Amino acid sequence: MSGAGDESDAAGTEGDRSPRRGYPKGRQRRAQILDRMIAMVAARGVEASSMRSVADALGVSHTALRHYFPSRDELLVAVYREHDARETSGITTAGPAVAQMRDSAARNRSVPGLVELYTTLSSDAIQGGHPVAREFMTERFRWLRSEVTKLVAADQAAGRIRRDLDARSIATLLIAASDGLQAQWLLDPAVVDTERILRLFGRLVAGAADEASACPDTVATTGTAAAARTDTDTGSS
Repeated sequence: MSGAGDESDAAGTEGDRSPRRGYPKGRQRRAQILDRMIAMVAARGVEASSMRSVADALGVSHTALRHYFPSRDELLVAVYREHDARETSGITTAGPAVAQMRDSAARNRSVPGLVELYTTLSSDAIQGGHPVAREFMTERFRWLRSEVTKLVAADQAAGRIRRDLDARSIATLLIAASDGLQAQWLLDPAVVDTERILRLFGRLVAGAADEASACPDTVATTGTAAAARTDTDTGSS
């Protein structure tokens, strides 16, 4: 959250910064606006096309909204940062990488509006005129690639993902698959099953340990057949 606060503060004057940074009432008011905005986005998505329409929807004055968030991009980034900070079960430093992406997709089914916010920020970031969104998404993708690469490397060490594949490339592909699938799910939720497709991704890159655990019947059958061959060979000798 500190990054979003710094962006907002840097855009204002010294006089503007004092209520937002120095006074509890200003911080409380900012938090209240974020609370209401998160709830509104979660329920209805990113409907507003201007700061004025956002202010009307939130029931605050346009001047008050711009006092805390000088631009629409800064407001949307602050909303996503705050939501992300409150999400206690996001990416962690342990656990299978693909499973964590599946869990994230499962959680996101309950908040399609916030998934829409994320895709909106992604789309804005690659267009001109959205420097705040661009900086936020660029840094977020860098962080995600770094964290997911660590998870993939741990999976490779544990035999869950093939070791002949480059960990950073797998992480980048997994992030791209997850984000792309969520965009497709927003458009056609009855058809696109993000969790099932990510599970398929996991099977495509699975290492020996995961292949064995995924097919216990095959392993058991193979072991029985091998034992039978041993018995036959012993008898014939």
